[in-house]
Amino acid sequence: MSVERGPISQFIEKNYLHFNSAALVDAAKGYETYLDEGGKMMITLAGAMSTAELGISLAEMIRQDKVSIISCTGANLEEDIMNLVAHSHYKRVPNYRDLSPQDEWDLLENHYNRVTDTCIPEEEAFRRLQKHIHKLWKDADDSGERYFPHEFMYKMLLSGVLEQYYEIDPKNSWMLAAAEKNLPIVVPGWEDSTMGNIFASYVMKKELKASTMKSGIEYMGWLADWYIANSGGKGVGFFQIGGGIAGDFPICVVPMLYQDMEMENIPFWGYFCQISDSTTSFGSYSGAVPNEKITWGKLDIHTPKFIVESDATIVAPLIFAWVLKQ
Repeated sequence: MSVERGPISQFIEKNYLHFNSAALVDAAKGYETYLDEGGKMMITLAGAMSTAELGISLAEMIRQDKVSIISCTGANLEEDIMNLVAHSHYKRVPNYRDLSPQDEWDLLENHYNRVTDTCIPEEEAFRRLQKHIHKLWKDADDSGERYFPHEFMYKMLLSGVLEQYYEIDPKNSWMLAAAEKNLPIVVPGWEDSTMGNIFASYVMKKELKASTMKSGIEYMGWLADWYIANSGGKGVGFFQIGGGIAGDFPICVVPMLYQDMEMENIPFWGYFCQISDSTTSFGSYSGAVPNEKITWGKLDIHTPKFIVESDATIVAPLIFAWVLKQ
């Protein structure tokens, strides 16, 4: 056991010896080794990881250059900022399993949108951001400029207009940490988010042009260029939290370059880990074991592969703690 490690790392190394806990340690050590050997890492965020306040650990990973690029859903992109500006207005519902349809309706009537045991306040979170992001959308639209969804968010964060609302320590916002480093982000399917829905409504009302927001196809093209530029040497690893489009979209850049762009020397992903509770036998991509990805041209036979079948809100912060030597 290394004496340079903090108490969290020492605890998991001593106690996490079997089954999913051992897989967690193996994946964490693999992540660390991959970085030590010069590899870069993509992290993909599905589900409601931002509302789970993953920023507490992920922001530090970003600051310490333990992640080179992020792929996330539109919900994760915005919900970290919502937590930053409206944290005190969130409502916990520990007994969410006991809620009746009437209880759920009452939450809606009070402008609370529930994610498991946590309710996001509509006025303080969604609408607070809407006012400021709309101005950036409108300014770009008027001047004929086009940006990606995350670039608009970065502009909003770096402008300082949200500082008046901060309700958590800003060091715990992964989006703020990412904006300050101009960390590359891809956001596939951004339309499937609150801000995406709001943007669509402005387009439908003819107040904004759809083309002002760069598209998912453009994200794929941008990612392809980034991967080509960064896949030399040890290459790029893939750390997938959950499933869905946040992971499926970016991992496909390798077979696309190989098969469709006929770049037969493009390297495979150099490391793969997924934290998932999806069941393999249900035919889901999210539940597929890593070896299945060999058949799709995403991973090599020799790519280090890990899967931790557990709750990402528990597992991811522990793996990050190991990588950060906490």
